[in-house]
Amino acid sequence: MSELVPGGNLPLPGGSLILRVPGPFDVSALITGGEGRVGSDGDFVFYNQPAAPGVRLRGDTLTVEPALLRPGAVRVTVAVSAAEPDTPLGRLPASELQVTDPRGRTLARFTPPRPQRETVLLLAEIYRRGTGWKLRAIGQGYADGLAGLARDFGVDVAEDRPGPTAPAHRPTVPEQRSARHAPRPPSPQPPAPRPPAPQPPAPRPPSARLPAPAAVPASDPEGFLDLVNSARAGAGSLPVTLDARLVSAARAHAAAMAADGRLGGESRDGTSVHQRITAAGYAYATVGEHLVSGPRTPAEFIAYCLRTEQARRTLQDPAFTQAGLAHVTGGRTGDTYWTALWARPLAAGDLDRTRTEVVELTNAQRRRAGLPPLAVDPLLTAAAQAHSADMVAHDFYSHTAPGGSQPWDRAAAAGSARRTIGENIACGQRSPAEVVDGWMNSPGHRANILEPGFTHIGVGFAGGGRAGTYWTQLFGA
Repeated sequence: MSELVPGGNLPLPGGSLILRVPGPFDVSALITGGEGRVGSDGDFVFYNQPAAPGVRLRGDTLTVEPALLRPGAVRVTVAVSAAEPDTPLGRLPASELQVTDPRGRTLARFTPPRPQRETVLLLAEIYRRGTGWKLRAIGQGYADGLAGLARDFGVDVAEDRPGPTAPAHRPTVPEQRSARHAPRPPSPQPPAPRPPAPQPPAPRPPSARLPAPAAVPASDPEGFLDLVNSARAGAGSLPVTLDARLVSAARAHAAAMAADGRLGGESRDGTSVHQRITAAGYAYATVGEHLVSGPRTPAEFIAYCLRTEQARRTLQDPAFTQAGLAHVTGGRTGDTYWTALWARPLAAGDLDRTRTEVVELTNAQRRRAGLPPLAVDPLLTAAAQAHSADMVAHDFYSHTAPGGSQPWDRAAAAGSARRTIGENIACGQRSPAEVVDGWMNSPGHRANILEPGFTHIGVGFAGGGRAGTYWTQLFGA
């Protein structure tokens, strides 16, 4: 294990890396090419855009898989900022970067000099050197905030220009996934541009589907379930049952990792573990996963999960009611690769309850700010739900749909006559509380939630896709 100092570097082993910064911090990452600039806004990974090819953020932990980075990417720069927006890092405890491999072995630690007035700290970078990768400690304070950092790396940061005649904004960073005050053009309208190309029909949103089928029992010849439920009982969580669809998805993903010779949420063909779950016919209200290599038996696998806080929380999460486990040995390395999936199926009423909770949490934030609550608008709800489902079905994450439609277009298509429309989207969050908390910690999203002029709201949620969950808030006035 190496203790790094600013400027120090370390050759990295092959495979994925786990980077963790415990404490009251937000972790972010910027993926750049040889010119030091991002290829698109999607190369900025932060609390409300927690995934990009080869990089995934969950809580205080960043997983980087260099071999899965987008083509042309040669560097991942890791930064931290205060979890409480605009707080100087000098007011907080010193940050510490902990770097481990997927088996939990510590590769390096880096405790940078504590900044003073700076609100962002460039912590380290993972960079290509020849055919391998290295880690370099940086420890440089940055005074312009997360948006300034993003701008300097080439992320498109638009300025807010509210008002009834303002043009539609591109998503901004860190407000990157909030479309703010985007009104439909007032009448009379200028000549309409050529309409966008027709989109393929979007699937019916989950609210229009039949209730999820009952659990499909799965056999358990290795006694996995008893081990899991014993560990859950120790935390006061109810037992889970095995579901054959989750087992099938877990087996497919474990086999893909063994064939690739590496751990990862996506296989070389771009298929994510969440896409395998939905392909198996399992619609979920919430989902979690463990991707591990090394243990030889289910008992060793459970022991591994119980050793680290984040893995233990997933294993013992009371929200999960069903599970699936598979392991495959072989491939190029001869290692054993494990996939454990945890979920609660999407039952009748779950979608309405999820959307209601998001609205209640949103209105609680408005009440704290002395603002009136937002009323639920069925037309905005339909548009928001369709967009979440569309992001899953067509594998994108943006305010702009593949056919070119914007939030206000979708609201109008659903029949809404509201003239001012705003939208927040997010992906990867596992609960209404987590997604609303993320939005409130992002200036642009927070501005939408606390906009005094908004009077109505619609919420959409869909499980699946690369990120696992996709959320939409559509505001209207």
